[in-house]
Amino acid sequence: MEHQTPHALRSYLIGFVLAVILSAIPFWLVYTHALPPQRTLLVIGIAAVLQVLVHLRFFLHINFTTTPRENVLALVFTCILLFLMVGGSFWIMFDLHSRMLI
Repeated sequence: MEHQTPHALRSYLIGFVLAVILSAIPFWLVYTHALPPQRTLLVIGIAAVLQVLVHLRFFLHINFTTTPRENVLALVFTCILLFLMVGGSFWIMFDLHSRMLI
């Protein structure tokens, strides 16, 4: 195992704390019903996007200013695939839901 610098350890700890906070907020909102369901879903979505950015920055150490072009292209391709899979899943679920109500 290679030796970790204090800067790297600090980065991991900051990322861990942010990840825990961004995970705890949606769980707390769902548990306490503090917001209406639509706003709760919005907060969950925002927290999920922020969670992805925290993981990219603090755990994968991807900085968009110094990241090689290949890494950025791989991230864009991954985002497109995720968008297609999640969007397609929602499209299918909403279509089935509307067909079941008839």
